This record gives sequence, structure tokens and C-alpha cells, in this order.
Amino acid sequence: MKRRASPGYSITARLSIDNRIGMFARIATVISKAGGDLGPVAILRVSKDTIVRDITIYARDDEHEDKIIKAIDNIKGVDVLSVMDRTLSSHEGGKIEIANKVPIKDCIDLSMVYTPGVARVCMQIYKNKEDIYNYTIKGNSVAIITDGTAVLGLGDIGPEAAMPVMEGKAMIFKEFAGINAFPIVLSTKDTEEIIATVKNIATPFGGINLEDISAPRCFEIEQRLQQELDIPVFHDDQHGTAVVILAALLNVSRLLKKELEGFKVVISGAGSAGIATAMILTEAGVKDIIICDTTGTIFEGRKKNMNPYKEKLSKITNPRRIKGGLSNAMKGADIFIGLSRPNLIGAEDVKKMSSEPVIFALSNPDPEIAPEIALKLARVVATGRSDYPNQINNMLGFPGIFRGLLDVRASSVNSAIKLAAANAIAYSIRDEQLSEDFIIPSVFQRKVIASVAYEVAKTARESGVARK
Repeated sequence: MKRRASPGYSITARLSIDNRIGMFARIATVISKAGGDLGPVAILRVSKDTIVRDITIYARDDEHEDKIIKAIDNIKGVDVLSVMDRTLSSHEGGKIEIANKVPIKDCIDLSMVYTPGVARVCMQIYKNKEDIYNYTIKGNSVAIITDGTAVLGLGDIGPEAAMPVMEGKAMIFKEFAGINAFPIVLSTKDTEEIIATVKNIATPFGGINLEDISAPRCFEIEQRLQQELDIPVFHDDQHGTAVVILAALLNVSRLLKKELEGFKVVISGAGSAGIATAMILTEAGVKDIIICDTTGTIFEGRKKNMNPYKEKLSKITNPRRIKGGLSNAMKGADIFIGLSRPNLIGAEDVKKMSSEPVIFALSNPDPEIAPEIALKLARVVATGRSDYPNQINNMLGFPGIFRGLLDVRASSVNSAIKLAAANAIAYSIRDEQLSEDFIIPSVFQRKVIASVAYEVAKTARESGVARK
């Protein structure tokens, strides 16, 4: 399946064009025939003979960008002056910065924010450590921690290459929840070193967001850090994904007027997201869940390709003890949740499902089944992409979850909080608004994050983990 053209592969071509009628139409036609999408166009200079334009073009990948530019360059009367990669340019010099809240205009200001006045504040915190929340950034700051071993769909690309993702996440925290988030990438894959490092640097932070750490190490790292720190530790690849999937499934239940408990669910992928999704769906009441990995269905007693986390799941999932591959597991299933790899299932697999199949094909950027195929066969289709309806995006979860946790100075995050967050996301859509193309709100509906924060804070108080 070919990817659609996307702003993620966005270039601006500066063209010198003969000043003749119909030239721009020829350029637009060539871009379209080459499979590109035309974006904003600006005229920079006009003379009797030429027009200089900046034309923004969306492509599928680097190779496709080159193909489009070559096609434009072959048009008689068009000269390509320069090509700028807009995505790379948006990252130049990094995407985040630190800004002062208190101005320093003169020596009086300086004496309060730094020496000698700062010594009074230091001693105040020394006498009462809880005052660190009042007089430093701790109460509104989160560390985004990764080792770069499971970055997006790119895999183990290392800490340096993981930085742009962590910076992007920090931007989202600030933009959507007003939280100061700091990207911290670790040059080690050793579980004990990661745990020790995070513990040693945790003092300035009110919460820890673990990100893009490969399974199964991510499970132990999160569990140990939550036990040994007195602030919330949240692995977003696990629980952020699971929370938003549950929210979407709650709305499918409302749309189809079927009880959540009655759904037969198949999950493809037994990594961090797959296991966390199975756990939260179980906690929400789903009773028939089958998880598949590269070996096939997971069932109690399976010996091959198991680990302690799969062993635990084998005891609470697959009640009918279905064996075999993914295709076999999908017979009669109501819900397919893909958290694995592209082009894994086809039309025949969907046809094996129940009369109103629901497909969550969440592998990114290419899903487990082409949406064009799934949309013809399934009642509801969701993906992880923004260019199709029903984008299941972690952004709906983590900013509001951390906002709520920080607001009450939570010491940890528990299952009740995650379930509350999922319900807040789901019920931000009213019953009369639900449709096959609208089971999950947009990430730009700011009220969703506010609602999640409120419900998380409320549940943290009710469950005894709030300190404020």
C-alpha cells in the first residue's frame, strides 16, 4: 500500500517561471500526476518575463520528493531555484527553549532571584522539603525519559536520534497542558542503570514520563521506579495508548448499543502497548480477549516465545483457548486492535469477523490493513493517522493525565486513574454526536484535556494518592 502524501514530507520549492498564461496550471498538473499534493503558494517577485513563486508540496517520502522536483524541473519555462525541506527546517536548533517567568531588570531583581536572596528560599526548603513544590518548578515539571530503543515505528535508533521525538513531546505538554517537560535521553540500555539514573535525577520533577523504551524491559523499569519514587511514573507507550484505545472502544460500545463485556477482542502485538491494552480492557470488563504475537495466539501453557508478562496475560485472556495464528483468532471477533506491523491482515480476515466488525489498525505510519480496504468491510475503522477519521492518538491522554496528577501532587498513578481518563475522553463526545466516523475526539479539542485533568485529579484524591 502506498502512503498518502503528508505534511510530514513537506518541501517548499522556489521556482522561476516564465510569465505566461497557463504556466502555474502546468506546474499544478505535473505535481498532481506525480502523486504530490499542492500546499500554500506565494508570489515573491514579478517582472515582465518571469514570476518567482514559493510552492509548498506534500509528498510520501524522500524519494517521492525528488521525483516531484525532477518532474517540475522538466517543464519548459520553469527553473527550480531552491528546495527547502520544511520538516527538517522546523527542527533546526531544536524545537523548545527555557524562558524566565521572573524578569531580571536590575540588581534588586538579581538579589532576589539569585544571591543573596535565594539563600533564604534554599533554607526554607531545607526546613520543609515539601516547599520544593511551592518555590521551584517541581510542581509543574515532568521528565521525558528514553533510551531510544523503541522510537515510533523506527525501532532501536539510539538516544541521539530519539531527541526530536522527545522535544516534540515536550512541546505537546507545554502547548496543551501548560506543563514544563524536559527531554532526557540516556546512553544506556541497562535496566539497572536506567532505574538508578532516573532515581538520581528525579528531584526537580513532579512526574516521570517514560517513552520509547523497548519491551519487556519497559515493564520492569516502570514498576520499579513507581515503587521506589514518590511521584507518578507513567510509560506512555503502554498506558497512554491503552487509555485512548479504551476510550474509543467505550464509544464503539455506545454507538453499537452493545455492552463492553460482550465484545470478542483480538489484539495483534504483545509488546508494551498490546499488553497494557489487554490489561486495561480486562479491568474495564472485557472478558474475551485474544492476544497474538509472532508465534501465534497466547494461551495458558504455551511454551514458545513467552516471558513473565505474557505468562501473566495467558492466565486472564483467551478463555476459549484458541490456538493458531492471527487469521484463526479473528474468526467471529467483534474488534481487531492492531499494535504490530503494516499489512498484516487482509479483506478475507475481516470477512471472518462478526456481522459488525470494528478495526483499529494502529501501526504507524502504515497500518495493519489499508484503510481503503477496511472501510469497505468494517462498521467502524480507526487508525493512528491524522489523514483518516478516528485517529487514536496518545495526545488525548498524557497531557491531561499529567496535568491532573501534578495539580494534586500525586504520589503515583493507578488503574482507577487510567480508567477515569479513558471515560473522560470517551464522554467528551455526546451520544447524539457519535457516528462511525466520530468515535474519538480531535486532539485539538482543548476541553478534552481539561476534562481528563479534572477526572484524574478527582480520582487521585478518591483513591488516596493525592497530597494536595
